[in-house]
Amino acid sequence: MDFPTRLKKLRTDHHLTQKQVYEAIGMSSLGYQRYEYGERKPSFDMLIALADCFDVSIDYLVGRTDNPKINR
Repeated sequence: MDFPTRLKKLRTDHHLTQKQVYEAIGMSSLGYQRYEYGERKPSFDMLIALADCFDVSIDYLVGRTDNPKINR
């Protein structure tokens, strides 16, 4: 699963709106939308914030594993 798809799935599985996520990680709405649409890749700091927000590993978030808790 690619990053944009996984990000959107995590958000919907947690019953969160885009607004709730981008406010939780401290970024703009357009910036977050670009992640979900695959138009932009997150910085290292944003990857950490997103992984923390969804309580998953960065490896899971970027599609390196299907186990959300590996390497935590």
